[in-house]
Amino acid sequence: MVMDINSSGGGVSDPSYYSSLRSFLLQEVGQGLRDLSPDGGGGGSDGMISGSWEPNLLQVIQEVTASPEPGASSDNDTVCGEQINYGNTEKVVIGAILSLITLLTIAGNCLVVISVCFVKKLRQPSNYLIVSLALADLSVAVAVMPFVSVTDLIGGKWIFGHFFCNVFIAMDVMCCTASIMTLCVISIDRYLGITRPLTYPVRQNGKCMAKMILSVWLLSASITLPPLFGWAQNVNDDKVCLISQDFGYTIYSTAVAFYIPMSVMLFMYYQIYKAAKRSAAKHKFTGFPRVEENNEGVISVNGMVKLHKDPEECANFSRLLKQERKNISIFKREQKAATTLGIIVGAFTVCWLPFFILSTARPFICGTSCSCIPLWMERTFLWLGYANSLINPFIYAFFNRDLRTTYRNLLQCRYRNINRKLSAAGMHEALKLAERPEFVLQNSDYCRKKSHDS
Repeated sequence: MVMDINSSGGGVSDPSYYSSLRSFLLQEVGQGLRDLSPDGGGGGSDGMISGSWEPNLLQVIQEVTASPEPGASSDNDTVCGEQINYGNTEKVVIGAILSLITLLTIAGNCLVVISVCFVKKLRQPSNYLIVSLALADLSVAVAVMPFVSVTDLIGGKWIFGHFFCNVFIAMDVMCCTASIMTLCVISIDRYLGITRPLTYPVRQNGKCMAKMILSVWLLSASITLPPLFGWAQNVNDDKVCLISQDFGYTIYSTAVAFYIPMSVMLFMYYQIYKAAKRSAAKHKFTGFPRVEENNEGVISVNGMVKLHKDPEECANFSRLLKQERKNISIFKREQKAATTLGIIVGAFTVCWLPFFILSTARPFICGTSCSCIPLWMERTFLWLGYANSLINPFIYAFFNRDLRTTYRNLLQCRYRNINRKLSAAGMHEALKLAERPEFVLQNSDYCRKKSHDS
């Protein structure tokens, strides 16, 4: 029996070739190597040669037959490159869902960028962070989601090559981290704006925001560098493209990309919530101050302030109303900031927490060579995290009247006079806040009459 080791059908590492070789050797052992032994018909020099190398051959045969096949694995081993075979209907449904998520993410974040860049009223330093967040989410949708979608549709096999695998992982990590860290910086910005309303807006200029945004992107890029420079190699072969499972790198990357920003966001939300709660306890009102007048000509505001009706006290009463309106404005701003940040933190945590818990635990469960987590679970948690890039622009639009108005005009192709419409809407809102109740008008008439009589 002659075996062609260099045949094009497979090499030594091919399991079928390995099985054939082992069967051939076992057959020869079973025959006792009669054809090669001195008693088996070979004589003279042939017998001497066979007698000299037969023990070595038997030792090699024993080693080969005792070793497992290259393709076989024990029960405790994990199988890298798990794949799922979808039917045509499943592919259509999954493809439609993933494409819809990707397209909506692109559209929503493009609306944010266009709105802030082209609408004058929105070009404020505080909105620069929202643009940075939109750009990070847009990068996830353009540079990451399409490749993940294709990989998922073909069952989980990576088909884009070894080199692009490293590029893809770097883009994925950097863009997602930039999105998460920008949310963290936005929470700090909102906290400072609420707790330091007099000093922080002065410091909040374009240069300061640019430095903060640059720091966010540089720190995000720093997480992608270790696998590119040899600290921790990505798991990358013909079937799998997985971020490095090195223990130290996993702890470092997940802490910087998620756990530290989430802790900061939760702390900022708690501080804003406490500030809003203190403000609610301090200003016990549901609107403008209520006025009551008794028989002695005394005015009571919310049961706290009492003034006699004379010109000087009428002026004091007017100043009091202005101060109360200012307090109402501050109170509403704190309540709005607490509500907005609470929804942002809640959505962020729900979207990303399952994925990062899984990513942190994976190397300790599966080892550093590959992943033993079911592919469907990994992909579900990953796309749940990507969904955070989809909902961010809609959360801000829901709580920001100017963004909401701009979205509506852009989607309706009414590009002209957007700035004028926003200014008119802002003026209308200011007039509603400054509108005096009926008792204020009556009191002002009384004051003018009192002043004229005197």
